[in-house]
Amino acid sequence: MVAEMIVAHSILIKVFLAFLVGGMLIPMMTAKNPLGFRKASFIYTMTFQGIATMVAFTGLIAMVSGEMELSLSIILMIVIWALLMYIEIRKYKLIKMARLDNPETHTLLKGAFLKIGILQILLVAIMVVLMVLKAKGIVAL
Repeated sequence: MVAEMIVAHSILIKVFLAFLVGGMLIPMMTAKNPLGFRKASFIYTMTFQGIATMVAFTGLIAMVSGEMELSLSIILMIVIWALLMYIEIRKYKLIKMARLDNPETHTLLKGAFLKIGILQILLVAIMVVLMVLKAKGIVAL
């Protein structure tokens, strides 16, 4: 049962990474449409939160059902999850409140969207690499 939950958690993390990479297309697809950028950002944020919550839930269920203790790696996963959610919510609030009819603001926000997306991908990728190294016994977390 625990092995299946960890597999589900792993699959959801891969889906989440694919979603993050796909989200990098939003600024490019809405280059000429500031209101479309705002709407796409809203849909992206809600989907982001849904997938991130599924990842956290499957991880929590695997931890509880596997009777794992709260190790450094689990604490690190929780911190990264909270950081990802905080960054995403702040990004969406910034886009929501911005005056996108100004071309400079729209360009600035598109650049910020891409940079934040890269940061989020790096955070998830670093955690994945650490967990793979932990599973191989190279790193003790």
